[in-house]
Amino acid sequence: MRIPPEEDFLFLLSAPARRALQSQGITTLAKLANYTEKDILQLHGVGPSSVPKLRKALQEKGLDFKKRSTI
Repeated sequence: MRIPPEEDFLFLLSAPARRALQSQGITTLAKLANYTEKDILQLHGVGPSSVPKLRKALQEKGLDFKKRSTI
């Protein structure tokens, strides 16, 4: 199965974290950038070890987590 390039970052994560993001429709880094770190950590399945991986993936594309809560 070929993974679209915009979804490659999901495979840096554990399966529960990946499913948590996908269930919220967060399948691209651009969508992820609309959430704060706190928002993401509130998702069931996402733990503290996921945040540095996500932050690095965002930074590699010139993006960052949102600064205020959206959830």
